[in-house]
Amino acid sequence: MLEILIISIGLVLVIEGLFYFVIADKINLLLEILKNINVQKIKNVSLAIIFFGICLIYFTFKLYGEKG
Repeated sequence: MLEILIISIGLVLVIEGLFYFVIADKINLLLEILKNINVQKIKNVSLAIIFFGICLIYFTFKLYGEKG
């Protein structure tokens, strides 16, 4: 179980690192766009992403978890 957690954290770091590497030259533009978006919309999208992630984890363990 600890191995899965460490691998998962590593994958998140790799994906986020790749994201910022790819958009490094556009990050100032992205920040300007984010300044103009309503904070409540950002919170709603973030909450939906968190819920989707929790569901993904739950159903993965339910379907592929240890049997026994």
